[in-house]
Amino acid sequence: MRRETRVAVIGAGLGGTTAAALLQRAGFAVRLYEQAPAFERIGAGIHLSPNLMQVLRAVGVADRLERIGLHPDAFLSRAWDSGEVLFRLPLGEAGERRYGAPYINVHRGDLHAALASAVAPDSIAFGHRLAGIETRGDGCRLLFGNGATAEADIVIGADGVNSRVRELVLGVEKPRYTGHVAHRCIVPAAAVDPPPADCTKWWGPDRHLLIYYMTGRRDELYLVTSFPEPELTVAGAWAPCDADEFRAELAGFHPEVRRVAAAAGAVTKWPVFDREPVPVWSEGRLVLLGDACHPLRPYMAQGAAMAIEDAAVLARCLIEALASDPLAAFPRYARNRLERTNRVQRVSVANDFLRGPTDPAWVFDYDAWTVPLLD
Repeated sequence: MRRETRVAVIGAGLGGTTAAALLQRAGFAVRLYEQAPAFERIGAGIHLSPNLMQVLRAVGVADRLERIGLHPDAFLSRAWDSGEVLFRLPLGEAGERRYGAPYINVHRGDLHAALASAVAPDSIAFGHRLAGIETRGDGCRLLFGNGATAEADIVIGADGVNSRVRELVLGVEKPRYTGHVAHRCIVPAAAVDPPPADCTKWWGPDRHLLIYYMTGRRDELYLVTSFPEPELTVAGAWAPCDADEFRAELAGFHPEVRRVAAAAGAVTKWPVFDREPVPVWSEGRLVLLGDACHPLRPYMAQGAAMAIEDAAVLARCLIEALASDPLAAFPRYARNRLERTNRVQRVSVANDFLRGPTDPAWVFDYDAWTVPLLD
């Protein structure tokens, strides 16, 4: 198959956009399909750990994000009520020297915009919800809900926890509700006095809460929780949450937490879903990445990193396989990702990463763009 292999990426989230950018740069004919009508700056923060930053360097957008993001001096773990410091992980310049890349916090929308800027604008098709795929010997025909069709040699399913491509690869199976919800809100930092630390996770007996700045200007704080809620009460991906009710749930938390929450405006509630790990990530010309094959509970701040790492390793496998059979790249890609993503899934479920003294080198030292690949 020639370098002009036609690649359809379904889902223009962080993993899908990364895959599109890397494959376009390598000479593939890439089309990126997104069901939403446009990119939006959705209100959420995100951690860019050193392993994720290494791939962003390969994409060519790391410098842009380093300029606008917060470089926290440390990640603090504290007891939810007393404020006792349980663990302090040095970051900043010391962390960059140790792990080879910085650890920064940004607004998720700013990361998404940076990645999208690395993709040719005329190769992104918005308003395209995948309805089905017809496969044949020499390629695939994609059918979209708006009536459009497209042809591709390879289809990458980067369409999230409710992936349509996953259903075609593995069959229909609903994601599992974990019994927890995440409350999310953005807080104007000027409204919080005294200001909180750069990045703190507050650990309770059955819940936790994370507060950090999202910009180098320190003008926006992001607050996100994991609270138990045994019954699923949210019909979609998220729902508005009464801010006063949310603040009432923080009774007993340390005063610093309550000060930040008191300044919050709109609060949303997101049910947390996951799935059991699966050993099969591809079928024929279809292959999965990110939450489509290994949705993670967000307790290690590694969900986006794993999707972006997937994109890098898949791109490398496809680039190296072009001289022979690109479809052989799919099992090789899975062999190089399964052990790591399974481990991250296990640790995320345990929810003890960085709670006490922890060496995160196994997470942060990994560079998906340069790590030697298994055959």
